[in-house]
Parts: sequence; structure tokens; C-alpha cells
Amino acid sequence: MAPVATSDSATTNGTTNGAQPSIEALKAKVAGTFNPFYSPEAGDENDEGYEYAKYKPHFPDVKWEPLGPQEVTDRGLLADPEKKALLSAATKVQNLTPAIGTELSGIDLRQLSDKQKDELALLVAERGVVFFRDQEINIQEQLELGRHWGPLHKHATTPVPREPGLEEVHIVYNDGSRRPDPSAFSKLELWHSDVTYELQPPSTTSLKVITGPPYGGDTLWSSGYALYSSFSPGFQKYLEGLSAVHSAVAQADGSRAAGHTVRREPVESIHPVVRVHPVTGWKSVYVNPGFTRRIVGVPKAESDAILQLLFRQIAVNVDFQVRFHWEPNSIAFWDNRVVTHSATFDFWPHTRHALRVTPHGERPTSVADYESNTGKVAKDRQLAIWEQEGV
Repeated sequence: MAPVATSDSATTNGTTNGAQPSIEALKAKVAGTFNPFYSPEAGDENDEGYEYAKYKPHFPDVKWEPLGPQEVTDRGLLADPEKKALLSAATKVQNLTPAIGTELSGIDLRQLSDKQKDELALLVAERGVVFFRDQEINIQEQLELGRHWGPLHKHATTPVPREPGLEEVHIVYNDGSRRPDPSAFSKLELWHSDVTYELQPPSTTSLKVITGPPYGGDTLWSSGYALYSSFSPGFQKYLEGLSAVHSAVAQADGSRAAGHTVRREPVESIHPVVRVHPVTGWKSVYVNPGFTRRIVGVPKAESDAILQLLFRQIAVNVDFQVRFHWEPNSIAFWDNRVVTHSATFDFWPHTRHALRVTPHGERPTSVADYESNTGKVAKDRQLAIWEQEGV
């Protein structure tokens, strides 16, 4: 970043008479930091000759109505549990870790039947995230696929493409014009599940990379199923009775600080700390450092301790994680209800550009409500799999 200027004539390099930094210098430094999570990239440079300039970030100065209830039917409920139509079409099915992540080869996403789309939703619900490479699917086709799984989310603050009519597309873009400032964020804070502050947060989300660095720029996903399974039965039961506040305020404040319009006013929602996936019936921890602020109804010290434990396990327990190295035309589908994810910002000054499509899911359901409403018993994923395997 460029050196910070100050109007204080008594300062040198942001200090007053060689002592502590002046208030003016500190304010200017804070204003100039770039947090890639809360301060979106404008992407105004390096347009000439760029193939995907029409998909670079745009921040329209418009206002949207608050979100109302969304009608959602999870398509995974209609899928063949063995997923024969989808898996038989693949030339290779590779589970990347025991807990999370599968890569499918030999499938053209443009050719999926509705049956295969339903089975893909189920596979994503079970495995957390599913990867494909060498996909020619364009953004209109990606939007159509996303709509098969639910009404699409329009983000209140992050960029949309410059091309009109693509307000349901979320842009992920970084290039050499701004370098992420490590004084503005910690790596733990980058872990998140998308827009969990919404009353009906996302379900089966897709991200396609259209331009990537020669190396670096990976994304990591962490399984909320595996996080739940890692705890003792007593602690699992305790977590099942808790709810937490998820807030959009920091993201909106970051957007305003970057000079962009907040298109829909920020909201806060209360969701269960452990939710049940409506298709798998498995329990998943549902908090994330990006948006979860506090646990409801417990002392602050207790809330802070629980959330820090959960956040650290999400970020540091590699047994729960899968890491994916993108190539141009790679696409990932993940279930925001049961995984968190984080990008790596190790590729500056190279460009990383991706397009995200984000269907709404149902309102998060607690263990008690799921069991009361369905008459089924919610399960620990690891125990359910061991039972299937005869262990």
C-alpha cells in the first residue's frame, strides 16, 4: 500500500516528534486498510484486453426491498439415494478426504438431467462440497442450474457483474491493484458460511473460477458435520440447546467504508448452533467467524469461550477440511448449511476472478424442531456412516 499522508506538520512517518503515531495518522491508516472479507475490491483497473471485463465488479447505486419468505423445496429429497444417474455418468468418482469433498470427472454440467441435478444436490449435502474441472458452463447456464435448487439470493453489498441483468451473480475478484493488508484481518476471521445472517441462508451454492493465478488462491472447506461428531455426547447435547446471533452489520459497514451503496439494510437473525440438514437428517454445527456474533441467553464469557472453541476447530482441525486448487473452468458446489469455507490470499499480484450463484435454503432447523416436525431422529453423521459400514 502507498505511504499514508497526514496533515499534521509535526509528524514524521506517522509519528509525533518521533514518538507514538498521531491520531490523524492512525485514522488515515485504518481508513486505508483492505480487509478482503468486509471491504470489497472495486476492480477498476487492468481492463484493457481482459476477456472477462464484463464480469468485473460493479456496485450499482440502487436500493432493494427487504427479503421476505422464500418458498423452498429441497430437491435432494427427490433424489435416488444411490445417485445412480449421476455417478454412472462420471468416469471417475474420487472422495478427497473421509469427512468432506468429492471430485467428479467426465461430466458436462450443461448436459445434466433434472434427475442428475437432484442427485448432485444430495451428493453435495452428504459430502459437503463437490468439485468439477474443465467445465464450459456459462454464467446464464450456471444461474439456471442454481434456480433448480431454489430462489436465488441477491447480495446487499458485494459486487455484481458490469453486464446488466446479472444481479443474482456474486463476483469474487482480486488483482494487483490492491494488496490485502494483514493488519486489517486475521486468517481465522476469513472462515465463513455465506450470508448466514439471512432468515433463510443459502443451500447448494456454486462458484466457477474464470481467471486464476498460476499457483495459490486455493479455497478450503470445513465440515460442520465432522465438527459436531468430534465432541463428547454431553457437549453435543449442550450445543443442541443453544442459538446464536448472525449479523450483517460489519459487512454493511465495510461496504460503506469502501464507498459503496448498501443495497438492502443489514439484518440480524437468530439460528440454532446445531442445525439438521433436511435431506440427510445429520446434525451440523452452524456458526462461523464471519457472521456469528454471540450465543443467546448465556453470560458473555461463556458465549465467547464456546464460540472461540468452535471457531478455532473450524480453522485449525485439518481432519475436518478439504483444500482445492482451482484451475480456470473449475467449479465447486457446496452446501452452505453444513460447511464453512475460507480463501487463501497468497497470490498477489496475480488475478483471481470467480462467479458465484447462491440459492436460498430453508430456515435453519434445530434438533428439537426437526425431530418434533418429522418424527425422525436426527443423527450424528459419523455414527450413521459407521452403522452403514457395519462398524
